[in-house]
Amino acid sequence: MQPRTPVLSGIWLPLVTPFRDGELDETSLRRLVAHYAGRRIDGLILAATTGEGLTLDAAETERLVAVAADEGRGRLPMWLGLSGSDTRRMARTLDATAPWPVDGYLVACPYYSRPSQAGLHAHFTALAGRTERPIAIYNIPYRTGVNMTNDTLLNLARLPNVVGLKDCCADAAQSFDLLCRRPEGFAVLTGEDALLFGAVAQGADGGITASAHIETAEWIAVRDLLLAGDRPGALARWQALEPLARMLFAEPSPAAIKHWLWRAGLIASPELRLPMTGVSDALAARIDAEMARRGAVGAVAA
Repeated sequence: MQPRTPVLSGIWLPLVTPFRDGELDETSLRRLVAHYAGRRIDGLILAATTGEGLTLDAAETERLVAVAADEGRGRLPMWLGLSGSDTRRMARTLDATAPWPVDGYLVACPYYSRPSQAGLHAHFTALAGRTERPIAIYNIPYRTGVNMTNDTLLNLARLPNVVGLKDCCADAAQSFDLLCRRPEGFAVLTGEDALLFGAVAQGADGGITASAHIETAEWIAVRDLLLAGDRPGALARWQALEPLARMLFAEPSPAAIKHWLWRAGLIASPELRLPMTGVSDALAARIDAEMARRGAVGAVAA
């Protein structure tokens, strides 16, 4: 019997949502999807944190998915990012999005309410029972206020459509313990861009990495080289790439990424929605200098 391949693996992109004059910029969205579909990215997450999903209303989110799916035309999988602290409302969202052209859901742990482990288990059990699509859990306690333990997660992994985790637990021991204990076929992808090298070296299946908007081929190469057993080659690529990831998160994401994509000509505006704001003048100057060094200004070279 062949080992079961995780549904999620490789380098996935939590796609930014382009805006212009307060509205969804569909032209830039199509350009982004076409660009990344041609760069071996393994999949897109739409309307997640990097995509400013909390600022999108239901109609905008539906339009975002429709445009992205139309442009992608099956060239790469697309999952929808969801978050919320009301299980009933989340279940209704799954019902409402059932006809949408998405392949799965990335669902964050409930935020602010800080439920118990029993509450987390019941929440995700209810959601998994509401859809036949695969669900990946997003554990990010420094945003939500609650950390899902590995015991809770492994119990949820017994559900047939709970297929993986985006891991931002910020606890190296917890992350490694999960990689040692996870069942066959259960995907673990890091959500911490700066930790991709170490996570894949320890056995993670890849990453859901916002920084992979930039130098996409290099992010893919780091993982590919590690899987091929070429650690020195992967490390050399990583040493050149990791400072870029740190710069892109020097201020709240996705401001720096949008500034880079705008200067590269991939989106028409670096616009964000409040409470997110654009990059400072100092960071903009750093990004522009780095882009000039790489020959990326106006070159659609992200």
